[in-house]
Amino acid sequence: MSDIKVLSAGAVKAMVAALGAEFERAGGGKLDLVFNTAGSLRERIENGEVADLVILSESLIAALDKRGLVVSGSITDLGRTVTGVIVREGAAAPDISTPAAFKQALLDASSVAYTDPKAGGSGGIMFVGLLDRLGIADAVNKKAVLCKGGFDVSAAVAEGRAELGTTFISEALPVKGLTIVGPLPGDLHYTNTYTAAVHAGSANPDGARALLRALTDPATRDRWQAAGLEPAF
Repeated sequence: MSDIKVLSAGAVKAMVAALGAEFERAGGGKLDLVFNTAGSLRERIENGEVADLVILSESLIAALDKRGLVVSGSITDLGRTVTGVIVREGAAAPDISTPAAFKQALLDASSVAYTDPKAGGSGGIMFVGLLDRLGIADAVNKKAVLCKGGFDVSAAVAEGRAELGTTFISEALPVKGLTIVGPLPGDLHYTNTYTAAVHAGSANPDGARALLRALTDPATRDRWQAAGLEPAF
């Protein structure tokens, strides 16, 4: 049996890795797991890289579907994640109870970590737009700690390289040394759905579908929730 190659966005890494390991132990097949930002993986696929199962944001899977790069009938939503605010464990939690309070927290912080939008991360692209919307892009960019993805954002805060960070809560939960202050408040609240699909050029579509069934087993719903993801199945 050939390996099952998975290209997955980092927001669902914790659950894909955990359930994938159980899938392997149960004899479902050996996995080749590749995690990166959703945007960079989309670019790799569009440039010809082939996988068996692709897990990206809902909008990017839809874009790949339009180009015939995934099997339309296999498209399955996995879960929704929420953007949150994090600080180092033991640090004073900023007031983020309202959009105005969150704006002030960003201005008051000595440094702010978030995913570099050039890396293709969904959260980073959203956050840059949010800064423009709040009218504080220049002020925050001067003290930004730009990271490769959500796990790097979390590490930067946990290690004290940034005072405050924003990333998907699902990417912060696995990192020790953090306090999750909460989700973005009010009309700044942001969720993103992550979706899986079998690659149109898959060498092992049956294996990919079997893994997808394991990822969306209703018995795993509680575990998805504990990982900071609202299951969509």
